[in-house]
Amino acid sequence: MKYIFDKVSEESSKIVIKRYSTSFYFSSSLLSKSIRQDIFNIYGFVRLADEIVDTFHDFPKKELLLEFEEELWRGIDNKISLNPILNSFQNTVNKYSIPKELISSFLDSMKMDLEKKEYDSIEEYKKYIYGSADVVGLMCLKVFVKGSDILYSNLSNYAVSLGSAFQKVNFLRDLKNDSNILNRVYFPNIDMNNFNEESKKEIINEIELDFKNAIKGIAQLPKNSRFAVYIAYRYYNKLLKKLKRTSSENIVKKRVRIHNFQKITVIARSYVKYQLNLIQWI
Repeated sequence: MKYIFDKVSEESSKIVIKRYSTSFYFSSSLLSKSIRQDIFNIYGFVRLADEIVDTFHDFPKKELLLEFEEELWRGIDNKISLNPILNSFQNTVNKYSIPKELISSFLDSMKMDLEKKEYDSIEEYKKYIYGSADVVGLMCLKVFVKGSDILYSNLSNYAVSLGSAFQKVNFLRDLKNDSNILNRVYFPNIDMNNFNEESKKEIINEIELDFKNAIKGIAQLPKNSRFAVYIAYRYYNKLLKKLKRTSSENIVKKRVRIHNFQKITVIARSYVKYQLNLIQWI
């Protein structure tokens, strides 16, 4: 009976998000129960692909990613995959009619991670961010609006802004590790040996514009997801503010983090403001 295998697959995706990202797991747990598992399923797929290109250094990453992609498309077409993570993901893809072009764009960015080390043009930079982050937000949006084409169309622009903001914050936070361990620099025309306050300010201004647009869309999300997405937004905004206070010299020396107590404080304050309708959405 496939029901049992589907439940095992879902549990596998839940374990992936719980082990790899406690912050994302917590914010996703605030989603309505009716859509929560589908977000876990999307994250499981994204995380596994990301692991192939970012951490499996002693293995043939290119071949692994190709096999992963081939099994993914078979799973979506056949509505089953013997890979539990892909099986749970295909269930969500078919349930909400997630466009295949979103998935293809994501995989294209993963392939870029195998080949590219620096992004010399704005066009390449934007293409990578769209595929690695924006489309993930759009996949989640499909779930939030339960497949509604009208709501999806109305909110897509905001979802893209939020995905871009999250990814750029990650890039800035991980500048040291990406450069030293993965030998990658995502921001175009950045010289790691001369990363300065002017460079940092330009990146932060770009992120703040993304966040400014994104918050307008969060306000329009269905109740099933609005508070959970707002918590994720607040966490990343807190991280951005900490990066803003950190010197450019220190950003390239260490990874900036938000401690657990600070995370709890963000959540508690956000909950009170949300319940009392004190959030300024615009």
